[in-house]
Amino acid sequence: MDGYKGFLGLLVSALLVGFLSVLFTLIWVLHYREGLGWDGSALEFNWHPVLVVTGLVFIQGIAIIVYRLPWTWKCSKLLMKCIHAGLNAVAAILAIISLVAVFDFHNARSIPNMYSLHSWIGLTVVILYILQDFPLRGHQNCRIHSLQLLLGFFAFLVPLAPLSLRAFLMPLHIYSGLLIFGIVIASALTGVTEKLFFALTKPAYSTFPPEGVFTNILGLLILVFGALIFWIVTRPQWKRPNEPNSVLLQPNGGTPEGVEGSMAINFGKSDSESNNEAATRKRNLPLDEAGQRSTL
Repeated sequence: MDGYKGFLGLLVSALLVGFLSVLFTLIWVLHYREGLGWDGSALEFNWHPVLVVTGLVFIQGIAIIVYRLPWTWKCSKLLMKCIHAGLNAVAAILAIISLVAVFDFHNARSIPNMYSLHSWIGLTVVILYILQDFPLRGHQNCRIHSLQLLLGFFAFLVPLAPLSLRAFLMPLHIYSGLLIFGIVIASALTGVTEKLFFALTKPAYSTFPPEGVFTNILGLLILVFGALIFWIVTRPQWKRPNEPNSVLLQPNGGTPEGVEGSMAINFGKSDSESNNEAATRKRNLPLDEAGQRSTL
């Protein structure tokens, strides 16, 4: 890996900031918001920020960069796909539980649902996130019911999609994943701010109370974590190298610059066999040319 020390420094920084984000969220709800519970009260609502920051922010961030870890490059691509999908599945389950906690709290207190910008963004991102990673099964095979579904679990984890289709969908899958992660960061920041506006009245949020300052720091940690993840995953020099003997097809079914085509022709042949074939063609070249001239 080029720039390994830089990668390692950014990775450690991202893990540290992500862990602090989860820790600060727990301190916020346990120290300033009276703790956690599941009784329809504000204690149940407190599960929402904890699960969102833990799942959709921290665990999803790790899932995004898991392919970039150089010490896993010797592992099979299928194993890494399973780890990637497993982390996303855990994050999705935590996100669903966090939504249940919010709706249960609102219904118990007769508070209207889905009226704020935060709620619109949050529900949208959870739906997109789930559709990105889980398939629906039809009669004889997996049937695609949404674009995100096609770009996620079915196309890349289950080896049923053609290589040309995977090559075409991969950029869209990467873009949609980063887009969803960015929306998650925005949703978390708007949610923290919204909660502080409602909860901090005496003293008011505008008077810089300790809880307000502490939670603002939490928001900055979430923002920095997202920025570090984006930087790590967008550096081309830190991309996982292609596996040996793999043939990557272009969307049109061709091969880029003829490189993979030659790999496909020589697949399974030893170096000595390839060299012998090249020498034979070289020796026969004058004879072939003479034969062609004689026929003209």
